[in-house]
Amino acid sequence: MAAMATKLALRPSAQPSGARARREPAAAPRVAPEDPLAFVGHQIDPERRRGRGAVSNPAPRYEPTRREAEDDGWGSLEEEPPFKTEVTIEKPRTVITRNDSPDISFDRSLNPYRGCEHGCVYCFARPTHAYMGLSPGLDFESKLFAKPDAAALLEKELSAPGYVPRTLAIGTNTDPYQPIERKFRIMRGVLEVLARFDHPVGIVTKSALVERDIDILAPMAAKGLAKVAISVTTLDAKLARTMEPRAATPAKRLQTIRALAGAGIPVTVLVAPIIPAINDAEIEEILAATHAAGAREAGYVLLRLPLEVRDLVRDWLVTHYPDKVRHVLSLVRSTRGGKDYDSSWGQRMVGSGPYAWMIGRRFEMAAERIGFDKKRTRLRTDLFRRPTRPGEQLSLF
Repeated sequence: MAAMATKLALRPSAQPSGARARREPAAAPRVAPEDPLAFVGHQIDPERRRGRGAVSNPAPRYEPTRREAEDDGWGSLEEEPPFKTEVTIEKPRTVITRNDSPDISFDRSLNPYRGCEHGCVYCFARPTHAYMGLSPGLDFESKLFAKPDAAALLEKELSAPGYVPRTLAIGTNTDPYQPIERKFRIMRGVLEVLARFDHPVGIVTKSALVERDIDILAPMAAKGLAKVAISVTTLDAKLARTMEPRAATPAKRLQTIRALAGAGIPVTVLVAPIIPAINDAEIEEILAATHAAGAREAGYVLLRLPLEVRDLVRDWLVTHYPDKVRHVLSLVRSTRGGKDYDSSWGQRMVGSGPYAWMIGRRFEMAAERIGFDKKRTRLRTDLFRRPTRPGEQLSLF
C-alpha cells in the first residue's frame, strides 16, 4: 500500500559567493508522520503465532537494543518455534496494589498473574511487560508470571492491625480466570481468604471459568460482599476469535452471565473496549443480549492506545482490516484531541469530541431503554472481621 509523502524543496548547495548554484538531487520522500502505515512493526510468521492475538513482538521500550530476523536470500534464516505458553513463578512480598486515580472507583487491587493468555490485542496492560524485560506483543500472552503465594500474602495483609477494608478489585490488569488458572487455582485460594474475612470483592473477567467459584461467590453476594463484571466486546464469534483468541466465546460469556445472575451474584456488563469502525455498531445489540442474560449494570470504555499498544493495534489492523486502518485510527485520534492517546483523568476512558460524545449518548440511551439500573451496587465493608488464629487470645470486648 502506497504511503503518503510530503513535498521537499530543492535547496542550493553551499558554494563560494558568485559561483553558479547547482541543484542537489532531491532527498528520498519523507513519510508523513500521520500516516498509520509509516512505521508498521515487524510481523511474526502466522504459523509461529497461531492462536495468538498480537501479530508482532516488538522489543520492550527499556531495552537498549532491538533485534529483527532477516533472510539474506540464501535460506540462512533458521525456522523458529511457535510461541508456547511459559509460566514463571513470582515471589512478591505483597499482593495488594494501591492507587489514587480519581477516575477509578477502587483504591486497591490484586492480580494473581502477570501477562494474559487470552491475547486481547487491545489490552491496555500490555506495556507493563516491559518492566520484566519482555515484549508487550506476543511475549505478553505467552510468557506469563504466576503468584502461588497470593492467598497467604493476602491473609497476612488483611490481618494487619491497621488494615481498613474497602472493595478489592481483581482483574484490573490481567484476567484472574485466564486458562492457566485451571492449573494454579490461585484465584480460588484468594476468594477463600476473602470469604473467611467477609471482605468485599469486585471481579472483572471475560472467562467462563468464574462459574467454577460460584459456590464461594454466591454466599458472599448474599451478604453484599461480591459482584462480577463480564467484558463483552462483540457478539461476532469470528471477530472475537481474531481480537481475543483465547478468551471465552461471546455465547459462552452470555451463558456465564446467566449462571452468575441465577446464583444471585450481581453482574455488570462491560462493553470494553469500543473500537471505532470495528465493533461500535454492536453497542445496542450487546446491551440487549446481556440484559436478557441477567446483567443489570453496564459500563463502557473507548479504545485506549497507551505506549506500545498503539503499534500493536495498528499492526493487527494492517493484518486483519487493511482497508480500515486509516479510518479507525483517524476516528481514535478524533476522540483524543488529535493524538493517539490522551491519559488525562476523566478523558482516558471515554475520550472527547463529537465521535466520543455520540458513543456516550448511544450507550446511555440504549442502557436506559433496555432497563439497566443506574444505581451502582455498593458492597458492604462493615462485616469485615479477622478470623481468630490458633492459639490467639480472644478479645474481651
